[in-house]
Amino acid sequence: MYMLKRTLASSIKYAALLLGAFVALLPIVVILFASLKTKAEYAATSPLTPPVNWLNWANYTKAFVNGNMLTGFVNTAFILLVSIIGATLTGSMIAYILNRFKFKGKSLMLGAFLLATLIPGVTTQVSTFQIINKLELFNTPWAAILLYLGTDIIAVYIFLQFLDSIAVALDESAMLDGASYLTIYWRIILPLLKPAIVTVIIIKGVNIYNDFYTPFLYMPKTSLPVISTALFKFKGPYGSQWEVISAGIIIAIIPTLIAFLSLQKYIYNGFAQGSVK
Repeated sequence: MYMLKRTLASSIKYAALLLGAFVALLPIVVILFASLKTKAEYAATSPLTPPVNWLNWANYTKAFVNGNMLTGFVNTAFILLVSIIGATLTGSMIAYILNRFKFKGKSLMLGAFLLATLIPGVTTQVSTFQIINKLELFNTPWAAILLYLGTDIIAVYIFLQFLDSIAVALDESAMLDGASYLTIYWRIILPLLKPAIVTVIIIKGVNIYNDFYTPFLYMPKTSLPVISTALFKFKGPYGSQWEVISAGIIIAIIPTLIAFLSLQKYIYNGFAQGSVK
């Protein structure tokens, strides 16, 4: 009876995993099939019908060249690099202060971060746009960078969880040796936060990479495409070239897939360690 229950539980578990994998992979398969079809073939076949020619790369060439995806990748990489470095540093500094120092208003400050995440971003866009415009950053990459530099509460909480596992005695020993708070943060705390930093980089990086709204609103100039807005020119009021857009989506997925496969060990370790005090 025990073996029967165990076998049944294992079967349900693996069935649930297979169902989840199927649901996650089905949209990617549909996009892949569409990217390899001609316009006429796309209109005449169902989404799950495989392409006639598996070597039809014309849509990929058109998406990459006409969509100016190379410039989009360069602009995205620049915004991503500056934003992630700034957000990681500010987030870890805030977590270091909240974890190591006692001062009045500490709980209030942490609550303010939490409250900010509960306010829908769209409700503040009018005032945010006015600020960006007054700073003369509209239609520049710095508009998106400035908005992405805002540290989200998830990053702060991840760093706080990791800081709880770093002994305060390390700080005290460094202070006895004459180290300043900045030295302690830079030479001791930051290197020990490496798993948390990788986790935050992945979470923040994927959000920035996939974000369409911010670049579309604050960087509408055609010479400033990012990877999320580069393919928008293939969609218009008189029709959309979905097979070309699908090819561009597959191209855009490749860097994210490579980053995930390269850093998955750090991602899993970061979430596992960050969840245990």
